[in-house]
Amino acid sequence: MKKSVISFLSLTLLTLFLCASGAAAVQFVNVTTGPTGGTYYPVGSAMAKIWTDNIEGLKASAQSSGGTMNNIQLLADGEAEAAFADGLYYDAYNGLKSYEGKPQSFLRAAVPLYPEAIHLLAARDSGIETLQDLKGKRVAVGAVGGSTMLTAFQLLHLAGLDPEKDIVPENLGHADVVAAFADKRIDASVTIGAIGIASAMETTTLGTAYLVAIPQDVVENICKETPYFSPLTIPEGTYKNQAKAIGTFSSPNILAVHEKLDDELVYRMTKALFEHKEDLVAVSARMSAMNPESIAHVGIPVHPGALRYYKENGILR
Repeated sequence: MKKSVISFLSLTLLTLFLCASGAAAVQFVNVTTGPTGGTYYPVGSAMAKIWTDNIEGLKASAQSSGGTMNNIQLLADGEAEAAFADGLYYDAYNGLKSYEGKPQSFLRAAVPLYPEAIHLLAARDSGIETLQDLKGKRVAVGAVGGSTMLTAFQLLHLAGLDPEKDIVPENLGHADVVAAFADKRIDASVTIGAIGIASAMETTTLGTAYLVAIPQDVVENICKETPYFSPLTIPEGTYKNQAKAIGTFSSPNILAVHEKLDDELVYRMTKALFEHKEDLVAVSARMSAMNPESIAHVGIPVHPGALRYYKENGILR
């Protein structure tokens, strides 16, 4: 009888040990994205599903956030292992502008996503045709301290305007911009997003705003000042009533990871995303621009795990 009890207890303890060992083997990855109404969150959720379904022992989840600046802080605080980041990642890593004196040197690039165009929108009947026409106007420039605001102010400086004196800055998000144009509360907006972004699509479709081109010399200068920017043309007819191509520039966004994330895991995460790219495109057509070749232009170190993938495919040396 005693022997049976001992055997039962031994078996129970062995089972509990195996279960505990299995539980310990599970690794959790949290990818922080952006507001729920944007592109980042649904795409991030799709990434988490791809990883969970295709990487044994991995449980991934997506977290909504306030955007790139918030995401970088979450990585720094150890509350996320991966994060969506727009061009602000370059300043963060190098300790530039709003990150002066506090470089976020833990940042590593894993996957290039898609370019985000800078859209200069002007209110219907505003008469705005050039950057200089923004003088004295109410201009939406995104969240306080955010990457959109930083880019908008840089753009205005290059056009010879003082953003703190020559315009009335309005700190509005994408949805607020649509409403503000409709209510005639703003004269213009600097909006950063993939071509076809909802706020530009809605305002041009409603006829409350139109696109204004950024002069080529300004584009060249801003790309010199900020290496991660590159010239971009928004093709004719992309937006309602857009009769001609619009010259502007773009900011890349990437999937960034913390430098401490395991090399093998990052390799598998990177590989899984490219192998299941069609699942991401099904969530957002913008992800069709996710090309491995773009990794060469990110401007910060590539994580060793991701680097292995790009070397295997002849993209990086």
